[in-house]
Amino acid sequence: MPLQYFGIRVTNLERSLKFYMEGLGLKEERRGKMSHGGIWVNLEDPATKQRLELNYYPPGNRFATPYTPGEGLDHIGFKVKDARKEFARLVAMGAQVAIEPWQESDHEVVSYVKDPDGNWVEVYQVD
Repeated sequence: MPLQYFGIRVTNLERSLKFYMEGLGLKEERRGKMSHGGIWVNLEDPATKQRLELNYYPPGNRFATPYTPGEGLDHIGFKVKDARKEFARLVAMGAQVAIEPWQESDHEVVSYVKDPDGNWVEVYQVD
């Protein structure tokens, strides 16, 4: 049973698209409208082909329940060439700092930011 994608609920679709596309380099693969009125957008990482589905439920939709950051999602990981540089770039874009970059081992630097809805995003490098 191969994993095809994972989905996260977002509160502002355009803001989240900007973060994941401009900030993290994902590309829109396709989008659609759910039978109950929600909107989904599949994003793909050009390098790894991993996919993320953003799910937006407009006000009044039966799935537009009060939002709690994380709701079962621990974090999403992005491997980069320079974790400190990418962390700084994402923070400059408006991402909230979750954990400043640190040297995890001789060969690994790890950091965390929060996406526009408070979900944790790991930005790490392995030399």
